Formats: sequence, structure tokens, C-alpha cells
Amino acid sequence: MFIEDDVIRLHVELELPEQTTGAVPLLILIHGFTGNMEEAHLLAVRDGVRQLGFAVLRAEMYGHGQSGGSFTQHNLYKWLNNALTVIDYARSLEGISDLYLCGHSQGGLLVMLAAAMKADVIKGLVLLSPAAMIPENAREGTLLGIPFDPYHVPEQLAISEEETLSGNYIRVAQTIYPEQIAPGYQGPVLIVHGEADETVPVQVSKDCSSLYEQSKLVLIPGDTHCFDVHADQMVTAVTDWLRKQR
Repeated sequence: MFIEDDVIRLHVELELPEQTTGAVPLLILIHGFTGNMEEAHLLAVRDGVRQLGFAVLRAEMYGHGQSGGSFTQHNLYKWLNNALTVIDYARSLEGISDLYLCGHSQGGLLVMLAAAMKADVIKGLVLLSPAAMIPENAREGTLLGIPFDPYHVPEQLAISEEETLSGNYIRVAQTIYPEQIAPGYQGPVLIVHGEADETVPVQVSKDCSSLYEQSKLVLIPGDTHCFDVHADQMVTAVTDWLRKQR
């Protein structure tokens, strides 16, 4: 189905737990840069969490999946507005007790920011390979290993043979300081990261963990950015942690 963030249609899918008795907790699940809600690691989280008795709301952000907007014109401000809209929608649903946020990669950075802004309504936060280094990299002049002049940002940046990104993505990222914003969320946080991540250095998650008073960091040896090797271990880490939060 679709919900609207102003004039942008956001593609979301709400799935109830396999067994329901009364009000249930809900996990909002958000993909990363170039991703969508149907990626295997996200579906694995969905399945595990539903077995635990959670409802799951998967959402696709601006310019991704079936949501409105173009990939080229997406940026973290637009995504943040989308995330706040999705949280408000989740709060309006009947039969939901507590809200949890989970994001992968750029979605992990996104939910760090959104949780701080909605700290009073988010019971727990799950970060999967969070790409919290994006803003610092943008200020230094690199994105996905592609160099540029951070003081003379190009109008377009080619990130592959098929995809380009507006320079405004970089300009927006340069203004964001996750290390200052994230501690505004003081609830429990789980961070899961593959030690063989080829996209986001493991140190990023270690740094993120230090931002929170109630954080648990789980490192999975030999696993990749999208948990292609040991998705089962990632899901177990998430479900074991969520079970203790209820």
C-alpha cells in the first residue's frame, strides 16, 4: 500500500505477526542506499521478528523501490521527512503497543536521526551496518570511494554507469552531524555489523555504539555489508535482543 508524505507516495507493507493476542509491538524496517524493502537481509529480519510476535512495517524511502521521487534527487533531508511520516502512520494504527526502528546502511543512519527526533515514542533502535560516516565523508570529499571537491560540489555525481546523484545529496549530508544528534535518543540500541563489510568499516559501528548509554554491539565474523554469509546470525542477534526488550 501507499501512504503520503505531502505529495510523495511512500510504498509500505504492514505484516502482522504469525500469532496475535491483543496489542503487539511493531518494528519499522528501512532499507539502505540504492536498496528496497524486498532485499534478502530485510526479509530475513521480517520473518524472524514476526515469529517473535512483532508486526513489521517495511517502508521504501524517496527515490527507492516503488516510492515516489527519483533516486538522483533523493537526499537525507527528504528521507528524514519520509521516516517521520512513517513513524506517525505507525502510531495511528490500532492494536500496536510499542514502536521499534530498524535501518540498514544509509537506513541505519536515517533511523539514528529519526529516533533522536522521536525519542519519546521509540522503545528500541536496531542499526544494521549503519553508514553513519556518510556526512563526514561528504565533508571530506568522497562518496562510495568517489572523490570530489567538497568546497565546489559538482551538480551531478556519477556513482555507476547507470546512476547519478544530485550534488544536493552531498550538500545536505555535509550539514549533518550524527555524533551530535544521535545521543538525543537515550533508549536501548542494538548494532549488528559484519566484520568483512566491504562498504562500511566496522569502526563506524564501534563509534556509533559509544554514542549511546544503552548500546549492544554484535560483530559477525566473515560477514558482509548485507549479511550475505551469516544472515541467520544477524537475525538471531536481532530477535534475541528484541525478546529482552519486551
